[in-house]
Amino acid sequence: QVQLVESGGGLVQAGGSLRLSCVASGFAIDYYAIAWFRQAPGKEREGVSCISGSPGSTYYADSVKGRFTISKDNAKNTVYLEMTSLKPEDTGVYYCAAEEACWAAPGPDYWGQGTQVTVSS
Repeated sequence: QVQLVESGGGLVQAGGSLRLSCVASGFAIDYYAIAWFRQAPGKEREGVSCISGSPGSTYYADSVKGRFTISKDNAKNTVYLEMTSLKPEDTGVYYCAAEEACWAAPGPDYWGQGTQVTVSS
């Protein structure tokens, strides 16, 4: 059974840091791109970052470049999102998702349940 489980969200002050984890089961992340999306209240879901299966190329939304870092540990089948210099506008539910290629249509095949990130000003 394919499953993605996020963790690491929480409440942090502006300027702080959080590290999100996405543990995959039922498939190997070597063969899938894993993306992080977020959705703020009243807003559409947006792509934040993505790491390809191989060779592990990384992609970032302009709004998080230089502040967020995506990485993965194939042995642990886990993808991480290190978030620094957090801003209130980073608040939202963060989801990880598995797709054939980063940002490719028709979108992810599998989704996690999400983890809440709240950045206070």
